[in-house]
Amino acid sequence: MDNKINEIRRKISALRAEMTLVEAAIRDQVNRDLDCSEASYRLLAMRAEVADLIGRWKATGGCDRLPTVRERLTQSQAERPVARTKLDKGKPGPGRVTIRP
Repeated sequence: MDNKINEIRRKISALRAEMTLVEAAIRDQVNRDLDCSEASYRLLAMRAEVADLIGRWKATGGCDRLPTVRERLTQSQAERPVARTKLDKGKPGPGRVTIRP
């Protein structure tokens, strides 16, 4: 059971780190007055996946306290990952979801 809980926690951590990168890419696209709808859809899909993982984590007996959004946002700038990779349009990478209407 502990292995399953730890595996879910690792997935949540990886998704949160990737979400931070996508959020930075969205901010960059907005600042350059570009269309950020694809990245926004990807971010919403990641948020839904994190919510599902948290539900599974709790169902399997996870009882650690998870940080709130406010606590995550108040982390120092040095602790946050920085978006350094350029996102390619039309080429979803590992963990990326392409949502088309």
